Amino acid sequence: MTVKIKVYSDYVCPFCFLAEKPLEEAIKGKDVEVEWMPFELRPYPNETLKPEGDYLQSTWKQSVYPLAEQMGISIILPKVSPQPYTHLAFEGYRYAKEQGKGNEYNDRVLRAFFQEEQDIGNIEVLTKLAGEIGLNEAEYRTALERRTYKEAHQQALKHAYEEADITAVPTFVIGNTTIGGIRSKETLEQIINEESQKETTNSSIEGMACDMDGC
Repeated sequence: MTVKIKVYSDYVCPFCFLAEKPLEEAIKGKDVEVEWMPFELRPYPNETLKPEGDYLQSTWKQSVYPLAEQMGISIILPKVSPQPYTHLAFEGYRYAKEQGKGNEYNDRVLRAFFQEEQDIGNIEVLTKLAGEIGLNEAEYRTALERRTYKEAHQQALKHAYEEADITAVPTFVIGNTTIGGIRSKETLEQIINEESQKETTNSSIEGMACDMDGC
């Protein structure tokens, strides 16, 4: 049976971007369904971080850049200052998902920010990115301007904050297993396989019963 994977992330989290590669490698050839879930680290009106500040400078120098080099992934601390709010990008994701391009959109937005230093809080930029993956730019832009998906996004955030009890990103929910932080391809594969076996075992016992004629 299909193993469902939910990935809670934010578009301004570098570890969420780095987590993509091992996940993509782990799910190759497997019967899985991946859904990216929103988790805004600093939702409006909270102040977002500035890349020139000491916190981001030290975090990237000590953690992000060494890890990215180890993983062989190109990444850069975007100079967009202050860092953008991500609610519009997430609302755009919901439109992309309806069009069957949710995963493509997610990847494009992450790469645009962490490899091209584009301002993913800007509607013009987001519309261009949507067009690059084959989405209807006019429809996409209208959805963002009218805040068509605002309520749905807010409900998804409430789920992450209150129901799923997510406290950091990336967080993976693979079947019934929840793990936080970047994980290796091998670790993800192991969990996927374990969850797949659980699903198979559960499905094999569904409906078993005895009646008056026997079992």
